[in-house]
Amino acid sequence: MRATWHDRYGAKDVIRVIDTEIPAPKPDELLVRVHASTVSRTDCALLSATPFFMRLATGLRVPKEQTLGTDFAGQVEAVGSAVADFNVGDKVWGFNDIGVRSHAEYLVVSTKDAVAKMPDCLSFGDAAASIEGAFYAYNFLNKVNVGPGTKVLINGATGAIGSALVQLAKYVGATVTAVGNTKNLELLRCLGADRVIDYLHDDFTKDDETYDYVFDAVGKSTFGKTRHLLKPKGVYISSDLGPGAQNIVLALLTPIFGRRKVVFPNPTDIGGFMDLMGELAETGEFSPVVDRSFTLDTIRDAYAFVSSGHKTGSVVLDLYPSEDEEEKSL
Repeated sequence: MRATWHDRYGAKDVIRVIDTEIPAPKPDELLVRVHASTVSRTDCALLSATPFFMRLATGLRVPKEQTLGTDFAGQVEAVGSAVADFNVGDKVWGFNDIGVRSHAEYLVVSTKDAVAKMPDCLSFGDAAASIEGAFYAYNFLNKVNVGPGTKVLINGATGAIGSALVQLAKYVGATVTAVGNTKNLELLRCLGADRVIDYLHDDFTKDDETYDYVFDAVGKSTFGKTRHLLKPKGVYISSDLGPGAQNIVLALLTPIFGRRKVVFPNPTDIGGFMDLMGELAETGEFSPVVDRSFTLDTIRDAYAFVSSGHKTGSVVLDLYPSEDEEEKSL
């Protein structure tokens, strides 16, 4: 099989595509033929080991796992002897934010991990695009009490996290103001945003409205610059650590010393998230946003594009593009 490989941390140039053996599943594992994955900000962070403390999980000097990829959608090719809930031929999807080695044609995953049967209504590409960004969006919402009657501002609403966050916030009943660029304003309205702000023409930090929650899905603002947008007891959450990792410090201090506070969205509950996304896919209440697709042969280009910060929604890695196109035409 073909798989990505990196034996040191760095930028896209450290990635190679190699031929290697198809892994054999252990008793509690599935062998999955990966049809689609995504290349995300998380993957770029794992590639470069940035911020540095990530190396505590990924390896201090060199990567523990040489194959990248955090999410996948594919088909079960073999099951371990102790597996009871999955069968060969099942379409499955899954996620691990530290890595699941999905930038490869095959992977093995334990049934104890976050792997589930994929909704039949999704293509492999759309399934993969419904995971990573949406998981982090889910972890904004499960840290606070967003619901009917609450007002939410989302900065970076056209990225993988932001586009999912708009939809999930609307799903739970919030009124959403979404910040994006000119070309994507209509997209934001289609995703459910009640109001849009074009950051190319207007500085959202000068908005006259106040909100129960300010969510920064791209980590380009700070609590200090947006505090005045929050109602008393309002909450600020960012996808980034902030300058000097201030968002972790502020998450500890602001509940004690301030009326408005910072909450850090520590990612948890992958299983609960996968259950929810399965339900939303089945009911048509979530639509993944896909910017473009790449293949293993163009994997470096995919990482360069994601690192540029200019993507809209998710970037899909299509492992079997010709076969998947045939499936769509049937």
